[in-house]
Amino acid sequence: MLNKIIKFLIENKLVAVLLLVLFVGWGIIHAPFSWDTKVLPNYPVPVDAIPDIGENHK
Repeated sequence: MLNKIIKFLIENKLVAVLLLVLFVGWGIIHAPFSWDTKVLPNYPVPVDAIPDIGENHK
């Protein structure tokens, strides 16, 4: 299965480049820091700088 995917991407370089651009764009959109690209929207994944590890008092 993996060999077929690799062979397909080697033979179809345009598809490989388009997938690369798609994954890089998705990574830039969801990066946990703010990049002002002016082209892509920015929906950063929230990251807690100091996580709450205290006791839960119910």
